[in-house]
Amino acid sequence: MMIGQSGRRTRTSIALAATALTGALVLTACGGDSSAKSGSGKLKVVASFYPMEFLAQQIGKDHVEVTDLTAPGVEPHDLELTAKQVAAVQKADAIVYLKGLQPTVDQAVGQSSAKAKIDATAASPLVDHHLDEGTEGGDGHKHDGPAGDPHIWLDPTRYASIAKSVGAEFAKADPSHADEYKKNTDDLVTRLGALDQEFQAGLKDVKSKTFVTSHAAFGYLADHYGLTQVAINGVDPESEPTPARLAEVQKAAKDNGVTTIFFETLVSPKLADTVAKDLGLKTAVLDPLEGVKDPSKDDYLSVMKQNLANLRAALGAPDSTPTTPAATPTTS
Repeated sequence: MMIGQSGRRTRTSIALAATALTGALVLTACGGDSSAKSGSGKLKVVASFYPMEFLAQQIGKDHVEVTDLTAPGVEPHDLELTAKQVAAVQKADAIVYLKGLQPTVDQAVGQSSAKAKIDATAASPLVDHHLDEGTEGGDGHKHDGPAGDPHIWLDPTRYASIAKSVGAEFAKADPSHADEYKKNTDDLVTRLGALDQEFQAGLKDVKSKTFVTSHAAFGYLADHYGLTQVAINGVDPESEPTPARLAEVQKAAKDNGVTTIFFETLVSPKLADTVAKDLGLKTAVLDPLEGVKDPSKDDYLSVMKQNLANLRAALGAPDSTPTTPAATPTTS
């Protein structure tokens, strides 16, 4: 669903087919370990990409051994599993993933006998978000299946719902540490609630409610906080906007007094730079948190707070300045 180019979809499908066979051979060679936990006594958890890894680490802490399938700095839409990663999915006790975002992961999960397969979309159903949509006049709608905007983690309240699901499933898979999983889940949900309150207060006094971004990743955030997202690209960050779409974005920017065009950290800023230059506007980072480039320095909470500061600056909140410089990110 999220792969915008048929070539990329075909490539990943072929890659998974090849690696699945190799992965199965690896499992056979290893004796097909089916123990409840790893040799260290920890629950073996596979996370599909950073937002799922963060939940697993925060909730599992010392009782889990987490493998993230998407390395820091890698755009998760482009993930192609290696034989080793397929083997990790096959041998996992628990898998935390977002159905529909990474087709190769979905296929590998379907072949796994993991005790807990935790799909984030089961806890927070996806919604369609069109290229310019917010709460005011938005026309998103829920889907029963995986179709829709996958970026549910950018709404802290939705992310909290997913956290509760992860905590409950960890407790079922590892009952001996159920109390600790519950305590860790409650702590994380409390912190996400505090983050939600920061966003509510921080976006209350902004002059404008419209922001322009290079990638339609912020529909849930816009919905929850009464903003309108105008995106140059759709949900797939590698799609190419038409000239008509670029004209629509420019008009929306002028009509709504937009001062800043947002780009992100894992894809090329070229389109955002072009639109900003044409309109004489600034650029700044709005991070969709599909990955964190340096987990030793940042995590979900710190990046979201940086996003809030940059939104406040772009939307004209009093006494606000960006917390991160508008530096050129690594291009894809």
